[in-house]
Amino acid sequence: MDINSMILLAVVFSFILAFVFSMFGQGGGSVYSPLLILLSFSVLSSTSTSLVLNLITSTSAGYIFYKNKMIDMKASFMFVPGIVVGAFAGGVFSKSVNQHVLLWLFVSFLLILGTRMILTYWQKGNDTDDEPMPHPSTAMYVLIVVFSIAVGVISGLLGVGGGVLIVPFMTYVLKYPTKSAAGSSHLIISFSALAGILGHATSHRLDYPLIAITGIAVLIGGNLGARFSLRVKPKMIKAGLGFIMWALAAQILIKLV
Repeated sequence: MDINSMILLAVVFSFILAFVFSMFGQGGGSVYSPLLILLSFSVLSSTSTSLVLNLITSTSAGYIFYKNKMIDMKASFMFVPGIVVGAFAGGVFSKSVNQHVLLWLFVSFLLILGTRMILTYWQKGNDTDDEPMPHPSTAMYVLIVVFSIAVGVISGLLGVGGGVLIVPFMTYVLKYPTKSAAGSSHLIISFSALAGILGHATSHRLDYPLIAITGIAVLIGGNLGARFSLRVKPKMIKAGLGFIMWALAAQILIKLV
C-alpha cells in the first residue's frame, strides 16, 4: 500500500471512529492506534498520533457536553493528577519498550475492551438523574488515584485515551449517572492525552503531517458525534465496536505470528 492510500484510509477511519466513540464519552484511542499500525505506520508514530487525536476529539466533544452541563468538574479533577503523572511516564518510556511487547499489549487490551463493550449491550447502567456521590471517602480517593495512574500509564504507552475504563469506573464504582460520567470523561481524557503527548515528544519525533490531516478529521467527527449523543442510546453501536476491536486484535495477532 502506498503512502497516499495509507493516509487517505487513516483520514476516513479517523473521522468515523471519532464520530461514533464521542457519542458515549470516549475518544476512540483504543482503536486509533491499532488501526494506524495495521495501515503500516510505525508503533510509536501510531501511539503518539492517537494521543493527539484523543486530545482533539475529547476537547471538541467535551465542549458540547460542557455547554449542556453534563461535566462534573469536581469529580473530573479528582482523576487529573494521577492520570497526568501516569500518561507522561508512559509516553516517556514508550520508546524503551520492545515493540513486539507493545503489540501483544494491544491484542490483550483490544480483546478485553471488546468483550466489555459487547457485554454492555445486556448491562443496565445508572441512567438516572440522581445526584452523584458528594464526596469520596479517603479509601475511595486513594482508589481513584491508583486507578488514574494505572490508566495514565496505559494511555501513554498504547496511545489510548482511557475513556473505556474511566466511564465504567465512574458509573459502577462511584455511582455517577451515565451521561455525567460520559461528559466528565472527556475532560479527564484531555489531560491524559496532553500529558502522554508531552511524554512522547521528549523521547521521539512526532509525525506532524499525519497528525495534521487526521486531526482535522477527528475534530469534525468528534463534534458531530457529541451532538448526536444527546439524542441517541448507542448500546448497539458499542456492541458492534466490540466486535470490531476483536477483529483488529485478530489482525495484529496475525502480524505477530
